[in-house]
Amino acid sequence: MTDASVPSDSRRVERPLGLPDDAFAHRKPMRGLITKSEVRAVSLYKLGLRRDSTVWDVGAGSGSVALEAAVVASEGVVYAVERNAECVEMLRHNLERLGPANVVVVVGEAPDALDELPAPQCVFVGGSGGRLSEILDCAASRMPECGRIVVNLASIERVAQVQGLLESLGFDVELTMISASRGRALPDGTMRLAAENPVFIIAGSRLAGGNE
Repeated sequence: MTDASVPSDSRRVERPLGLPDDAFAHRKPMRGLITKSEVRAVSLYKLGLRRDSTVWDVGAGSGSVALEAAVVASEGVVYAVERNAECVEMLRHNLERLGPANVVVVVGEAPDALDELPAPQCVFVGGSGGRLSEILDCAASRMPECGRIVVNLASIERVAQVQGLLESLGFDVELTMISASRGRALPDGTMRLAAENPVFIIAGSRLAGGNE
């Protein structure tokens, strides 16, 4: 179920790219579920977004990736797919506050919720509900040559599995680990660095003439 049809140019809202994490309403007390800004920046870069890209954000959560991707794909459409009712409410709230308007909320569980969507050039998977293999199969079957898929993982144990799945679907695979540290103020006015949890970013680029 989608919230809206593809938005017209009159509804588009422009804003700078690069919102801080605190700009987004997201799940409490599990605030770590948001794609952090450092990881978000690299993930967006790996997606290879173009101005007119059609994007699927699967497991969109609060919409941090979808809303940022829509700034780059300003003449395209980003479909933010989410099954969790609490997350959908926050996603709509963030979309209303932050825009831009070329984001369409899709309520449902992937891959079934993807059936009626236009074919994507770029797919981001932030959550899969245990159906990652099916989601990747669906994306690969709909995606044109030179499309890209980016999967974010918190567990190193799943990296080899996802790499193998993408390679079997005809993707050239690249792995990046983001381990960022953020400054934290100390009582004496100095700063210390506090490490964030590492995230593994698996980026797959569709090979020309690959598994079609």
